[in-house]
Amino acid sequence: MTLPSAARVYTDVNSHKPDDYWDYENYVVDWGNQDDYQLVRKLGRGKYSEVFEAINITNNDKCVVKILKPVKKKKIKREIKILENLRGGTNIITLLAVVKDPVSRTPALIFEHVNNTDFKQLYQTLTDFEIRYYLFELLKALDYCHSMGIMHRDVKPHNTH
Repeated sequence: MTLPSAARVYTDVNSHKPDDYWDYENYVVDWGNQDDYQLVRKLGRGKYSEVFEAINITNNDKCVVKILKPVKKKKIKREIKILENLRGGTNIITLLAVVKDPVSRTPALIFEHVNNTDFKQLYQTLTDFEIRYYLFELLKALDYCHSMGIMHRDVKPHNTH
């Protein structure tokens, strides 16, 4: 016999939020202007996106552009809504804007630029204390997500910065 599992903390956090907090299906995206961003170099790619270092040409700030591969609108809206809900949280990268190519309709997420070192290179140089420190910082970010009713389902070094 399998018993249902229940969270021991933040069990009913979403029940205290307004409907529009978690109702991403009815969320209306405020699309920005893609022409404000110029790609500089490719940083990486994953199953659902390609990631580039870029410049916001309106203010010359560095940023990161995550160009999403074709997926259902519902999934894109969910990711945008979650990132907006988490904005300003402990160790959470800031979503600055959301843009869409006017011709291809391909969406892209614009994030703050964070100077970081490739994890495979960095890990080899870390002391035991530094590993504990970074793990603690990661746990603070996860705790913040959970406190906001969000469960991260793909925690790995590549997804942390």
